[in-house]
Amino acid sequence: MKFVLIFGPQAVGKMTVGQALAKITGLKLLHNHMTIEMLAPIFGFTPEMWRLSTMFREEIFKSVSRSDLPGMIFTFVFAFNKKEDWEDVERICRIFESEGGEVCFVELEAELEARLKRNKTPNRLEHKPSKREIEQSEQRLIESMEKYRLNSTEGEIVKDNYMKINNTRLSAGEAAEIIKDRFQL
Repeated sequence: MKFVLIFGPQAVGKMTVGQALAKITGLKLLHNHMTIEMLAPIFGFTPEMWRLSTMFREEIFKSVSRSDLPGMIFTFVFAFNKKEDWEDVERICRIFESEGGEVCFVELEAELEARLKRNKTPNRLEHKPSKREIEQSEQRLIESMEKYRLNSTEGEIVKDNYMKINNTRLSAGEAAEIIKDRFQL
């Protein structure tokens, strides 16, 4: 089983690349907003919403890791300057590795101008209702850059199954093909 972890800053294209990768590999996609959008209308962006979201994701990961599925794709924003995010990644990886799964790390990066354009795409807004208030979404995107480091530094991620893609000028399909080839999906 392969667990493809796609991470990077907001609006870098994680979900869209994940959708394209799912289409060409048959792997199932759980993008981070699937649990967020289910819970936010009930709890708002509160600690309880995040607790439940994490719990749901971990239970899904456990079930998938024990299944006969060939693998899955998961997307999320990784704040490299937050110890908790490093711990979350390790915990998620252990779920799959403990069942013999192979984790493939895919980091996406793109220029701010491209990300601001992607923040408004119909596909993003369709799947992420909480992003439909464009001005607020852009404000959060820019503020997060000041508060968090959302891309790794050279040599920071030391994993055999790791790749970093600058997808500023790549389509989601092109990025998905690169991932598919690199990890033989």
